[in-house]
Amino acid sequence: MRPDYVITSTQVFQGVLGCDAARPLALAVKGERIIGVAPRDDAASLAESAPVKDWGDAFICPGFHDAHQHVFHAALFPSNLATEYAGSSEQDCVDHLVRWAASRPDDGSWLVSHGWRENYWNPSIPPTRASLDAAFPNRPVAMYSGDAHTLWVNTAGLKALGITDTTEPPSGGSFDRDANGRLTGVLREAAGMLYIARVLSSFSVTQLCEIYRAYFRTLNEMGITSVSDMALSLVPGADGIYAQVYEALLASGELSVRAHLFPCLSDDQSNLEELQARLTGSRLRAPGFKQFFDGVSSQHTAWCTEEYENARFASDVGRPTVAPQRMRELVLAAAARGHSVRIHTIGDAAVHEAIDIFLEAQRRYGNPTQGRNTLEHIEDIQPADIARLRDAGLVASVQPPHVTIDLAQPARDLGEWRARRMWPFAEMSAAGVSLALGTDAPVVSPSSLDVLYTAVTRQTPDTHEPQEGWYPQHRLSRAEALRAYSLGGAMAVGREEELGTLEASRLADIAVWDTNFLTCEDDAIQHATCLAVMTS
Repeated sequence: MRPDYVITSTQVFQGVLGCDAARPLALAVKGERIIGVAPRDDAASLAESAPVKDWGDAFICPGFHDAHQHVFHAALFPSNLATEYAGSSEQDCVDHLVRWAASRPDDGSWLVSHGWRENYWNPSIPPTRASLDAAFPNRPVAMYSGDAHTLWVNTAGLKALGITDTTEPPSGGSFDRDANGRLTGVLREAAGMLYIARVLSSFSVTQLCEIYRAYFRTLNEMGITSVSDMALSLVPGADGIYAQVYEALLASGELSVRAHLFPCLSDDQSNLEELQARLTGSRLRAPGFKQFFDGVSSQHTAWCTEEYENARFASDVGRPTVAPQRMRELVLAAAARGHSVRIHTIGDAAVHEAIDIFLEAQRRYGNPTQGRNTLEHIEDIQPADIARLRDAGLVASVQPPHVTIDLAQPARDLGEWRARRMWPFAEMSAAGVSLALGTDAPVVSPSSLDVLYTAVTRQTPDTHEPQEGWYPQHRLSRAEALRAYSLGGAMAVGREEELGTLEASRLADIAVWDTNFLTCEDDAIQHATCLAVMTS
């Protein structure tokens, strides 16, 4: 069969298990798929007179699959519809918003910001609506935290959302209150997720298509050809999965990534099943559900087996956002219908309980028909649970840049004894656990180079600290990281037979780089340039 074109290079990394080197190869492509692989010297015979593009010594590898993003928010905050800023203090964040608001129409619409982290501030204390009220007494403001688990609004924002001192937060969420029991304007976990979704629902599909289109082009420039879009709320209908935007881009031929949608799991499974009935092509799928078992350790909402090191009260071990028995019911009901589930699990108690639930689901109903059951984040895991994770056939969806967000935070909140065992990528890989790498954007930048750099160095992508890496025994090898960033993502969506490696019959999702990630110096990873991506 004559291909449409052939590409060659002296350095082609196929991503297949058992081969950690790049080799001189030729890849023949017809339509969407690779139809042949041969030594580079045989390119002419493979081509059968089809065009041959020789990339010389460029590094060719499978396109990257970001296995965990919140695309709506990741596309929104770099756009002109919102602003992104971490700030050095509460007032610094307010001042930034004042400056940005000057460029926005003063029409009473929401002002939206993302990125603040109180742990970075001096003093390191939660904000209140008072500072926002002073600057914006009448216009509603919504400031989403950098970890995407907390929302900070002003009084006008509370009013616009219909929240009063007597409003009950949704299950799994909470409202901060002052000493007098009045709302401070800080909404946590499910409460923040529910109400930010209501704020952002004011944007039109046309506006969203524009920012998604631009965002996907940015991902392509980073060598990213696939993405998993994960629900950002455990509240049905507020999960940030906008299928209509993807379908509009697909219809116009402008969906430049393979997208995999994971709406929120609830008793009503029709949200996923209706998507699966419609999305059957190779570019847009809905492989399974997403749910949340706990929060984040920096806020003491990650569910741990033992108390936090700096416990704020007796028995401070965080909490499940969904009661374990309720999570079991949800997952087993999904498994009974063949659906996969991906569960946010950060604390070791959440991880352990989720493995138990998935083991029961597998025992009773076998493997899902689409996608793979997956644990998301796995910040801390009991050592004995690594083998259980493997034996359950679960994918560990992890985000290397999370390791370096705040190097002091794990020991501060969880204790040095837990910090030493956290994010044990190398140990999980050696044990045979399937790893899928991603970013959790917009929690961190969607930068593919930061993912690779932090995975193999355990150093911060900006300051390159600490010099030897944060617990360097947990570093991945270059080949392990590349595979986890392509084949691992394909496994998480149940498409490892057609995505993630450069082999005959696989989809031709290919990235071409000016840098050999297998052999370059560590610092050179972050200076690499993607020369081309192909997603036929």
